[in-house]
Amino acid sequence: MDRRAFLKRTGAVALAGMLPRWAAAAPDAPKANAVNAAVTDFDVIVVGGGPSGCTAAIAAAREGSKVLLIEATGALGGLGTSGMVPAWCPFTDGEKVVYRGLAKHIFDLAKKGVPHEPADKYDWVTINPEYLMGVYDREVLASGAKVLFFSRVAGVEMAADGVVDAIIVANKGGLTPYKAKVYVDASGDGDVCAWAGAKFLKGDSDGVLQKSTLCYSVANVNTRAYLEGPELHSGHNPDSASARAFKTGRFPLLDKHCCHNLVGPGVVQFNANHLVVKDTTDPEQLSDAMLLGRRTAEQHLEMLKEFRPDAFADAFIVKTAIIPGIRDSRRIVGDYTFTADDWHARRSFDDEIGRNCYFIDVHKSGHPEIHYGRGESHGIPYRCMLPAGIENVLTAGRCVSTDDEAYGSLRVMPPCLVTGEAAGVAAHLSALSARHDVHAVDADELRRRLRSHGQYFL
Repeated sequence: MDRRAFLKRTGAVALAGMLPRWAAAAPDAPKANAVNAAVTDFDVIVVGGGPSGCTAAIAAAREGSKVLLIEATGALGGLGTSGMVPAWCPFTDGEKVVYRGLAKHIFDLAKKGVPHEPADKYDWVTINPEYLMGVYDREVLASGAKVLFFSRVAGVEMAADGVVDAIIVANKGGLTPYKAKVYVDASGDGDVCAWAGAKFLKGDSDGVLQKSTLCYSVANVNTRAYLEGPELHSGHNPDSASARAFKTGRFPLLDKHCCHNLVGPGVVQFNANHLVVKDTTDPEQLSDAMLLGRRTAEQHLEMLKEFRPDAFADAFIVKTAIIPGIRDSRRIVGDYTFTADDWHARRSFDDEIGRNCYFIDVHKSGHPEIHYGRGESHGIPYRCMLPAGIENVLTAGRCVSTDDEAYGSLRVMPPCLVTGEAAGVAAHLSALSARHDVHAVDADELRRRLRSHGQYFL
């Protein structure tokens, strides 16, 4: 595709005719929307540096592939770091650790950043976001993978039906095609797959998505009063500050959702209240949500100062997350769609690459939590990571193929770490093959390699 055709395709046709004049006026200035030469140095390109993207990059590089990890922000870790989610979802089924391999490795390293947490605690362990950020940095770089920050995928070029030839990356260097043998879509929103023509679903049968949250942290908290006072979450304390404030009607931006953890002395991090975003791939709606989320955090602290002054009278907001806590987005339709029936049946699969025990946690009004019993879990099939009709792309993280209800269980960080590692190993195996077909990967070989690195499945 020539430069003018590319600019037209990306919506910049008006700029195309202006480029020569700009160049003449300022010959040393970078040309806006310049299309650079393609970068072809990599076997595997991973898009998205959240939990699944990091473990995908580490695993593929560990196996021997040359890997590039592309991240839109300036930090790895996604919702656990930039998104400031204050705690890991449980790592055990009540009896044993379920998420192993790289998932447990990252988790164990992250625990060093919260020394006040018991060494034998594996469920709802606090996250120190800055420390976890460093963990991801060190582990990805140690694997040999390369990281490209402040870069966003802006388009996909197809070599043929179902075969991605290049992804177009936008950053300060302009627009650059990056080519690899295999791609891992760990973008959270399934951007690469969707732009490559894969089918996807959003929300429930009515298109309603789970609610989002903007997390934040508060400093100068009276730690003793916080720890010894009543629980803040109304789900655990019907007379909580959130519940009492909600009844007054004076805090219209707040609801009863209030998860929180002590990150360090005097610092409490909140995953509290909800934001309604009807389409989490709409940049205008996301912009509005960020603005509303910061106002909501301010109002939440006002409420805490009034209803829990013992702990929060002198507190102030020290940080709000730089990315929204998105719980729901595109689910790429795969070779197999994991369903709520599979979840309820505790189903195992011949091609499972890990296990999951998290409860069905759907943030919609009136949707109850549904939990497993002790020792119960289900398998995660490799096939739900394979976009139907796309040959050389894998999904990992929250955009894998599930139905709306099961998505409430598989969307959280521990299973995302697991699917990321599996995607990385599978991407490496695909890169070695003649056609780079992720659907043709030998599931037994994939499972053997994952098991050799400590992953758990039946």
